[in-house]
Amino acid sequence: MNSPENLQRTALFDLHQQSGAKIVPFAGYEMPVNYADGIIKEHIHTREKAGLFDVSHMGQIRVSGANAAPLLETLMPVDIVSLQLGQQKYGLLLNAQGGIIDDLMVARIGENEFMLVVNAACKTNDFNYLNNQLGSRLELEMMPHKSLLALQGPAAAQVMQRLGQDLSDMGFMSVRKLQVKGIACWFSRSGYTGEDGFEISVDDSHAVEIAETLLADDEVKWVGLGARDSLRLEAGLCLYGHDITARTTPIEGNLLWAVSKARRRGGERAGGFPGDNIILSQIPKQVSKLLVGLSPQGRAPIREGAVIEDIQGTEIGRQIGAVTSGGFSPSLGKPICMGYVDIEHSAENNVLNAVVRDKRLPINVSKLPFVARNYYRPA
Repeated sequence: MNSPENLQRTALFDLHQQSGAKIVPFAGYEMPVNYADGIIKEHIHTREKAGLFDVSHMGQIRVSGANAAPLLETLMPVDIVSLQLGQQKYGLLLNAQGGIIDDLMVARIGENEFMLVVNAACKTNDFNYLNNQLGSRLELEMMPHKSLLALQGPAAAQVMQRLGQDLSDMGFMSVRKLQVKGIACWFSRSGYTGEDGFEISVDDSHAVEIAETLLADDEVKWVGLGARDSLRLEAGLCLYGHDITARTTPIEGNLLWAVSKARRRGGERAGGFPGDNIILSQIPKQVSKLLVGLSPQGRAPIREGAVIEDIQGTEIGRQIGAVTSGGFSPSLGKPICMGYVDIEHSAENNVLNAVVRDKRLPINVSKLPFVARNYYRPA
């Protein structure tokens, strides 16, 4: 369904309005940025109990066919061949310069069948890229009639337990097909908040019923995109188009872990992905810039685009980086940022200046994440 402004709406749009959501344009959709409680309370609720997010604007792409795993590996630096049935990994689509076209999740849901979840603003380009590269050898299907819900927070598993689903054997980054009140759903134990939780793929026709079932639990509340952003920033998770782009490599983006050991030099299937020579030559961190955490010393917010300057030696005032994400941390009660700095300034606790409206504000290079991630792994 499209709005008069040509913005799309998810299957849950009416429910958001009934729930008092503030709706804003985002990635071509009318999406809830927050509800009556506001962003800070929604953020804290997710950290303490369970928040429910509508992320149906994301793209879901089914890929199937013989040799699907090795063929997908020609586009990504992740080990997909050894991905077991019911497992999921974080992947990166790359260009010939080693830049990141998009970041995504890839799950094996059959012997030769995979489900990709890609970013909303990139999904059409991603599908076209995948189809151009692999469409003659694999079957690719965009799933526009699938909704995606994210149930995030320390109470998420207990919420599912109360719905008759014991998921204690389901670890972080695993996927499983489940029936919730007789409705078939794909569950992945993952998310974008740093908390335990699940992303739930369901047909649009059943999305409202699943959402209302989850919201009937006293520990679950709607949470909008505003708190989703502050939660992921605290967890040190990159936002595509800001912290990572087609002009940044995985190594520059501090995502060395997303280049599987099997795909590195000396690995079983080294290279063989776009920009492999550039990326592999940058390991370990042979780069001129690096994405780091940044902690302002004061209370003033420092936003995306703020210039970062050196404050030492003979080059005081020289630009050595820029903020890519910045905002207030409700969990810590202070501003936090991420950004790129020259590699020689990237050591933890280095003090730099951020320029905000011609004022120079001291900022410390910080270890990521700002708030510990609480992913679930069975004992």
